[in-house]
Amino acid sequence: MLDLSESQYLKFPFSVGDDGPKTSSRSDHVREQIEQVLFTSPKERVFRPEFGVGVRRLVFEPNNTALRNTTLKRLNVSLAEALHGEVDPRTLEVDVSNEGEKLIIHISYILAAINRKESHRIPVGSPGDNNG
Repeated sequence: MLDLSESQYLKFPFSVGDDGPKTSSRSDHVREQIEQVLFTSPKERVFRPEFGVGVRRLVFEPNNTALRNTTLKRLNVSLAEALHGEVDPRTLEVDVSNEGEKLIIHISYILAAINRKESHRIPVGSPGDNNG
């Protein structure tokens, strides 16, 4: 029987090592997809202008309920679309909080094919900040 949890996917960002293209596990691949959605700004992709949330620009926005609710809705919609088939959309949970000058995005879900719960805490700093 095929063990889907051990499947390998091309790593993002794409890179090649001495033995060929680098790969990621299923779990790492989904996290890489999440990071693509979070850190790609809308209209950044020519053929998919609606792709991405652009969370780094949110660091400079006022911290209020309206922005938080709009951000959560956009994150949920964008992630559900990007992770279609990988994640059970009914289990996708997204929350945004802040720690000092960083936004913290908490994402949890169940991988559909292997029924395993995954959870990630992704810090987001300013665009010039390399630590998140």
